[in-house]
Amino acid sequence: MGKNRTIPFGYMMQNGLITTNPAEVLAVLTIFSEYMAGKSLNAIAKNMGVPYSDKVGWNKNMVKRVLENEKYLGNETYPQLISEDVFRAVNERKSAKATSLCIVPDELQEVRNLTVCKECGKRLFRTKAELWDCRNDSCHPFLFKVTDEMLTGAILSIMNTVIANPVLIEAEATVSEYIPTSEILCKQAEINRAIDNGTKTAEEIRNDIFRLAELKYKNCTYSDISQKTELLKSLLADKTQLNTLDTGLLRSCVKRITVSHSCIIEAEFINGVVIRNETERSDENGDST
Repeated sequence: MGKNRTIPFGYMMQNGLITTNPAEVLAVLTIFSEYMAGKSLNAIAKNMGVPYSDKVGWNKNMVKRVLENEKYLGNETYPQLISEDVFRAVNERKSAKATSLCIVPDELQEVRNLTVCKECGKRLFRTKAELWDCRNDSCHPFLFKVTDEMLTGAILSIMNTVIANPVLIEAEATVSEYIPTSEILCKQAEINRAIDNGTKTAEEIRNDIFRLAELKYKNCTYSDISQKTELLKSLLADKTQLNTLDTGLLRSCVKRITVSHSCIIEAEFINGVVIRNETERSDENGDST
């Protein structure tokens, strides 16, 4: 692992004095330029060609430190790399972006922990306007607005649906299954021939039997879906229709919530059953999607 930097990125020690590192100076200028162009910290970090330190890769926190480092304005020790106008504009933009974020209320935190984008699997982003969206750089924004009320309402509807109709969470599962592979069959035949023909010692046959048992054990499958289904039934058995979201019940019953870019919301229960809630939309000629 590379050593931590003792001199800020963009500078180096030469003849006992701190001077600029040309390759790193270009990287610093690129970071400021790309951030002003609207790129995220993660996107900038991914595209950095110059290592941060001793071949150590970049991350968004390193990029953030570069953007906030006032030494780039220059002083008696460090040569100036960034003009005051550019530095101020970048940090004003960063501050405005930070204040536009919204901390998720406690009652929505459990929903946020469980909810991901259907397409990329990344956690959703909640804006100050109480809208949920996918901000993954390799994905794309939702086609429709998803509000707090829409998301919690859909989840509440799914929970009430399974409370009223517990048969919906039934999952077919085989507790255990064993189908011998060709390797197992060959090993069994080899042991039978050795016993019949006496071509192996007792020690060798015993080792072969242990090996056969190991192969059979690895080929056995076990599923706990039935137990999880029974647990779900017991958790929902005495529940009446919910007026508000029970986050404790949600956490116990649901493994994951996904929201697709076309506003389809699904809940995957702990036994693998997926229940969908989708909004119907009609256009002017009456066709619906």
